[in-house]
This record gives sequence, C-alpha cells and structure tokens, in this order.
Amino acid sequence: MNRLGSALSPYLRQHATNPVDWHEWDTAAFEEATARDMPILLSIGYAACHWCHVMAHESFEDPATTALMNASYVCIKVDREERPDIDSVYMAAVVAMTGQGGWPMTVFLTPDGAPFYAGTYFPPIPAHGLPSFPQVLDAIAEAWRDRRDGLEEQAAALVARLREQPDALATLTTAPTTQDLADAAQLLSRQHDRVNGGFGTAPKFPPSMNLDQLLRHHGRTGDAVALRVAAHTCEAMARGGIYDQLGGGFARYSVDAEWVVPHFEKMLYDNAQLLGVYARLWRTTTALADGGASATDPPLADPSAVADLAHRVATETADFLLTELRTAEGAFASSLDADTDGHEGTFYVWTPEQLLTVLGPDDGPWAADLFGVTANGTFDDGASVLQLARPDLLATPGAAERWARVRGTLAAVRATRTRPGRDDKVVAGWNGLAIASLAEAGMIFDRPDWVAAAERAAEHVVARHWSGGAGESGAGPSGPSGQPGQPEPAPGGSTSDTGPELRRVSLGGELSRAAGTLEDYALLADGLLVLFSATGATRWFEVAEALLDVVLDRFTEPSGDAVAFFDTPSAPSAATGSPAHTSPALIVRPADPGDNASPSGRSAAAGALLRYAALSGSHRHRAAAEAALSVYPVLAAQAPRFAGHALAVAEALVDGPREIAIVLPPGADAVAQEAASALISAAWRGTAPGAVIAVGQEGDGHPLLARRPAPVPTAYVCRGFVCDRPVTDASALTRLLQA
Repeated sequence: MNRLGSALSPYLRQHATNPVDWHEWDTAAFEEATARDMPILLSIGYAACHWCHVMAHESFEDPATTALMNASYVCIKVDREERPDIDSVYMAAVVAMTGQGGWPMTVFLTPDGAPFYAGTYFPPIPAHGLPSFPQVLDAIAEAWRDRRDGLEEQAAALVARLREQPDALATLTTAPTTQDLADAAQLLSRQHDRVNGGFGTAPKFPPSMNLDQLLRHHGRTGDAVALRVAAHTCEAMARGGIYDQLGGGFARYSVDAEWVVPHFEKMLYDNAQLLGVYARLWRTTTALADGGASATDPPLADPSAVADLAHRVATETADFLLTELRTAEGAFASSLDADTDGHEGTFYVWTPEQLLTVLGPDDGPWAADLFGVTANGTFDDGASVLQLARPDLLATPGAAERWARVRGTLAAVRATRTRPGRDDKVVAGWNGLAIASLAEAGMIFDRPDWVAAAERAAEHVVARHWSGGAGESGAGPSGPSGQPGQPEPAPGGSTSDTGPELRRVSLGGELSRAAGTLEDYALLADGLLVLFSATGATRWFEVAEALLDVVLDRFTEPSGDAVAFFDTPSAPSAATGSPAHTSPALIVRPADPGDNASPSGRSAAAGALLRYAALSGSHRHRAAAEAALSVYPVLAAQAPRFAGHALAVAEALVDGPREIAIVLPPGADAVAQEAASALISAAWRGTAPGAVIAVGQEGDGHPLLARRPAPVPTAYVCRGFVCDRPVTDASALTRLLQA
C-alpha cells in the first residue's frame, strides 16, 4: 500500500501513484521493518530534482522493479527539503561509503536505521559503470539473507564513525582572526576561474556566500582582488545560461565550467541569496564609481558598467521572486521544476528557426548572435540555452530599445509554453533568506514595495509557523540583557510543553509535522532583524529575540570550554502528530558546520546572534556568536568555499560590526524628514561589512537609540555601543562608514 497520498510534501505526492509500498519517515515504517525482519530502502530527493524524476519513471513506476522493492524491503520516501536533518545524516553516510553524494539518494538500512549500503541514482540497466537498480536490489536482498552479520557489523562501524564527527566540532574556541580572513580570501582568489568566473571546474554552483564574504572583505580592507573575483563571477553568471535572460532568476547550477547549460530547477534559497549579493555588488561598485571608496591596488576597470549590470540583475531577480515564487499567502514557494512535459529545460531553450519565426528576419539573426543560439545548439536536439554571448552588441546605437523589444517578444511567446511545476511548500528558513534580501535590497534601491513584500512574508511565516506569538507592534524589546520576552500564542498554534516552537514547512497554510531546524530558527531570526532595521517595527525584533532564545536553549550544549551547536533541538517536538506518525530518533544528532547551497545552521546562528548582539548590546548573544564561529578557522585555511557565510559573519565580527543609530527628533518638519531620509539612505548604502541599523526617536525604547539626543536628525556610528562623534549630514555619515 502506497501511503503518500495524504502527505503534505509535493515531492512525496509526486510518488503517491507509484506501485511501491511507500511509507513516510515514521515509527510505523521502522516497526514494520522490525516485525518483518527486513532492511529498509530509504529514498531521498526533492520536487524540482531532474534525476529524481528520471529514477522515478525508470524504476519506481516499473512493475518488475517495484515488485522486488516491495518483496524484500520496507520502502521509505523522504523530501530532503522538509526533513534536512534526515538528509544530512544519511548524506554523510553516502559520502563516507562512496566518496560523493547527490540526489536522488538511495540508502539501505537495518531495521533500526543504521546504513550499510548507499548510492545516488541507479539506472534501470547497467550503464556508465553502475549496476542496474534491479541488480542492486537482488544483491542487497541476498546479502541480507545470507551474510547479515557482516552487513550489521559494517553498519555499526559506520554509525560509530558518524557519531564521532559532532564531538570533533567542539574542540576549538576562537573565532576567525583578521589573518584567517585574509588567508581565506587569498585562497579563494587562487581557486578562482580567471577565464569563466566562479571557483573550480564543472559543475558550478552559484557561490553566493563566498561572493558576500569577498564583498565584505573588500568593504573592510579595500582589497581590490577580492572585489575583482566577486565582480567577475557575478558578471559571468549574469551573462550565462544559468541566469534566465528573459524572466530573471538563477538556475540551481551549471553542468559546465562556462555557466552555459544549467540544471534548470530554480530554488528559492539561491535566488534569495543572489538578490542580496547583486544589491551589495551594486552598492560597492557605485561607491567606487563615485570615487568614494579606496582600494589597496587599482579598482575595477569600469565600476559603472558592473553597477549597471548588478542593478538590472538584482531588480529582475526580485521581480522573479515576487512573480514566480510568491504564494497566495504572501510567503515564498520552494522551487520551480527543471522539467516540463516530461523533459528537462524545454520551457527555456530555443533554436535559430524559432527565433527567426518569432522575431522576423531583422531581429531573429541579431538575437541568435546575441544569445549564442546556433544550429548545433548548446543543449539537446539542436536547441540552445539563452546566454549573453555577445554583450558588445548591446553597446551599439539603438541596442537598448532593440534589447527590450526582443526580450519582451520572446518572453510573451515563452509564456504560452507549458510552465514548469512549482513546489508550493513554504520553508521557514528559506523565507527568512528572502525576507532579509528583499528588505535590504528594498532599502538600498529605495523600493518600498520590496520591503512591503518582505513584511507580508514575515507576517505569514510568523503567524503560521511560530507558536511563540508575533509581539505587539510598537512595543519595546526586552533590552540588552538578552532575556526572553513573554509573547502571546500566535494563530500558528499554542506554546508547547517544551516552550515555543517553529515548524519548518507549510503548504497552503497547512503545517507539516516537521519541526524547525537550527537553520530555520536562525535564518528567520536574521531576516526579521533586517526587517526591523528596514521598518522600525519592534515586533520583528521581539520575535527574532524569542527565536534566538530557543536556539540557545535547545540547539546548543556545553562541551568543555566550547559550545556545540546541533541542527536539531534537544527537546522532542510537541508537533509530531498521532502515535502512528511519530518520528523515530535519528542514529546521529546532526551538526554539520559546512555552508553548501545555503548557510549551515551553525553559521546562520552565528550571523543572527551577532546581528542581535549588535542591535541590543547583549554580551550573551555576542559570546554565543563567537562560539558558533570557533570551528571555522580550519575551514578558512583549508576549504573556505564551504564556509562562505560563516566567514562573511566573521568579517562583520572583526569590523565591529558597525552599529548605526539614526535618531529622529519628535515632530520633524519637511526639512528634517528630508535630512532623515538622506541619512537612512547613506546608512543602507554604506559598505561596512555586516553593519546594523536602528531608526527611531530617542524615547522609542530600543537599546541602540537610548540616551542619544537628536535636536535634528542625527546619526551615531558605534562599535559595542561606543560611538564616534554624531553627524547630521549624509555625506559625513558616508565618510564615517568608509573609514
């Protein structure tokens, strides 16, 4: 019996008609495996995954293959986006056994969850050195029947090895130093692909967090090499096929080193982060173009051109989020699929003949030349992915109007094709990324509609996912002591016996049983703190404070002189549903510090804790942020590509971070309001890494605004609440932030 028809996850629902006796990850599945004395076949993927679809069509819909699965295994299907904790544990096992990982993930377990054999995609017939999936099924069933003791010993040894890893994370006690950060930036510059941008070779993923790290390093030190690496990569991605040249938004990764052919799924976490990266690149290059920033060696050759590109891409990426991923409730959906009509990429690719038919004999050949659409094609069947292969064509007279006309016409025709499917589930942490980037970019570009969209998303996620209450608009925070407030229960549910709780996922307003992970608590808290800075609404500060109290209470444990951070809470979830659907304990409590496509829970916690500490003056939260960063000097020296967010946070830490208080006098007239707006704009456009901003009147009660007189709009720039001389002029504030 397939049990996925009532699942909340769209990915699980995609498999609801498979002739596989699928279970969700629940106690009932493990009890059945024990009762039947057979191994578990665990399959993990996500809704937008192309190869997950391929394996589903080839194997999970094939009667002969599924008969083998049902006869010899208890089969469990997991959405990695709904349960990243399960994915993290078994991905570590896959990498330990095979040396590499990916999705779909296929893991064979003992009835108590210990892994003994694993892989990713298995073909229906032997190919490319891989056995067929039926061969694997037969071999594992035979080994379980005839050589079970050996499999169980192998599984026990692997579990013991996996359990050693979290203990090793609590051995360091010092956050990255300025030298660590300089070494990391230099190593990234050596790993930089000087021809194509990015780092390493194919496949290439958008290195969003490393780009932010490098921009912050440049903002702190003036290191022009760091800026050039970041700008080159941003330009290469924006002109490649990984970026949707018609509709905006980035695909998940490029299969080649030149960014030409993507895997076409578009993920919320990528686009939310890249919106922020391109907004900050615009901010940095605009400052260079205005002559307001310095560098240790010559800056970019043409910072104005980079700024123009960054502005366009940031704007189009924000539009993509708002038009393609925003749900009816105002939050943001997880992804767009790679496939349409059963084939990858057909929504996006073009042939020269199609361009000629749609655009005519003048614009058609010009567009083919501009976008690199050739008779041979860059993708399947002679079709090409659009890229800006000839950006020089846009510098000719009349090119801007022609560019707009061609893009508009092609986008209109493309809209008549079958659109990619959308995974509508709302993930709390990824919405935190979107809230932060929309709020920050909205302030940088003076787009109040983006800030309003961020606030609407926050309203939904807090009201639906968080049981700790939304606070009262206008109420002051609890102060720099870092003690938790006492919010009322929100519509999302009542406070549990273990305290307020964040759920990770909802769909159409219906909550999943999956509890929030450290990533969810931290990224949502960070997004709400950015939103507080953008709007001045202290309820966002209060909810962030409450979320971080849970982080410190349930996701950390003392370990000698250090602090261990875990991806899952210590207390059991109060939202696990009926006994038949309770979630069995994992074999390992995950604690992966590495940043991958999105920030790890640990590095996200470091960022949110540091931002809160800078806004509130809380020594407790700053100490916790430094403890969270204590494992990253080793990664800074050896593998900075997997610590981008953590090292970006560390750049803010060593810079202060700068705390900007903009204090307004009561009853400001039009002149004062204009001066205040200029100060606010200068604050958001400053390049000091990780600077925090609070705006309000002296009597508003926020710690950063307290005891700061302001007969006229006044800005204070501080570190650790120790401030420089206050300024009342926007240009003076800009100079102060560049110091």
